Amino acid sequence: MRIFNTFTAVFLLGILLVSCKQETIQGDYFGEEFEVSGKASKTSAPFDQISAKDSIQTQIVGEIKEVCQSKGCWMKVQLESNDEVFVRFKDYGFFVPKDAAGKKVVMNGAAFLEEMSVEDQRHYAEDEGASEDELAQITAPKKTLRFEADGVLIASQP
Repeated sequence: MRIFNTFTAVFLLGILLVSCKQETIQGDYFGEEFEVSGKASKTSAPFDQISAKDSIQTQIVGEIKEVCQSKGCWMKVQLESNDEVFVRFKDYGFFVPKDAAGKKVVMNGAAFLEEMSVEDQRHYAEDEGASEDELAQITAPKKTLRFEADGVLIASQP
């Protein structure tokens, strides 16, 4: 009976250790390397904690939807909450691969809200290859979820 109890305790301890194991992401770092936190957000919740003039240091996980096709100097990331975050890289210090769309990404840096001017919206739309008609439809500023990343980890697997 004692052997059975010992075996059961070891088995339950093993299950506990496996269930507490953090998800590890294999991939490539761009910018500063960082340790992925178990508290990295997959939704827009960090943005709910700030006003238009504040920022918060955090990590966010999402899927890359678009990357600047000129240099890889910005990207759009979709979160599980279906919100989209516009991401630039701190001090223009690094770029991401232009073919990174569709891959999972963990971003480390500052989350903030921004009202994007008509001029900036048109500039980014032009980088994406928008037509003159599409550019003409941009007529009002819009609030966007923004992120300035000091480092990103792009997963090897989508």
